[in-house]
Amino acid sequence: MKSTQIFIAGIFVLFLFVRTTLGVFVIQPIGAVPEGTTIVYWRLGTNFDYIESADGLVQKTGAGLSLLTRGLALATAAEPIVERSLFRLPYSSLLYSLTTDGEYYDR
Repeated sequence: MKSTQIFIAGIFVLFLFVRTTLGVFVIQPIGAVPEGTTIVYWRLGTNFDYIESADGLVQKTGAGLSLLTRGLALATAAEPIVERSLFRLPYSSLLYSLTTDGEYYDR
């Protein structure tokens, strides 16, 4: 019984660590990145949410989404994310939709 409680507490601490220190940035398939990608990075010291995308950043500002605004958001976010990148995963449309409140935008 005691080992089960320790295991559950360990899982909870691990979940809190991941949720507060790591971030997920989703790049939708576009011309420069035709396959799209998902980047896991150290999020501490940034203003990004746990799961973020360039389109989600534009959507939060209230600016209309266009190729220009998407590119500006991606360029702004790219430096801190690439510097803190841990690993990359394939593009996930589910994660992308979480950043845009369920909206999907064309390339």
